[in-house]
Amino acid sequence: MTLPIDPSQIDPEDIGEQQATLEMSHEDAIEHVRDVFTDAGFGVPVEFSPSEMLNEKIDADRDPYYVLGACNPEVADRALDATDNKLGGLMACNVVIWEEEPGQQRVYHVSIMRIARLVGMAPDNEEMADIVADTGDIVDEAFQNL
Repeated sequence: MTLPIDPSQIDPEDIGEQQATLEMSHEDAIEHVRDVFTDAGFGVPVEFSPSEMLNEKIDADRDPYYVLGACNPEVADRALDATDNKLGGLMACNVVIWEEEPGQQRVYHVSIMRIARLVGMAPDNEEMADIVADTGDIVDEAFQNL
């Protein structure tokens, strides 16, 4: 399969990539990230541990890895309208926490709004630009408070 775009040409900013390192236990980091994103206006309707599932199901021996499926209801509603419901295929806005080493956790996020525009699931218009900007502001606030 040939990709229609060259991934090496995508800048991390194009996909709204953000990262932070937290010096705390994995469990404390999950709680902290959940609290910070909730305070910034996100709900967390979905969360799970891929590492626990993979370790249990296929004995993968993975280090702690956790996904918080964050969602700002107002922005999500606008984005679904702007994309004729297609953005739902990428929801929720995942915030991932993985253990780099004991006591050191990586927090990682990419913007599903930016990715949807990049791959043509969302229109390249002012309405979607406003949604991308609003979501970016909320995520920026959360990352500043980590």
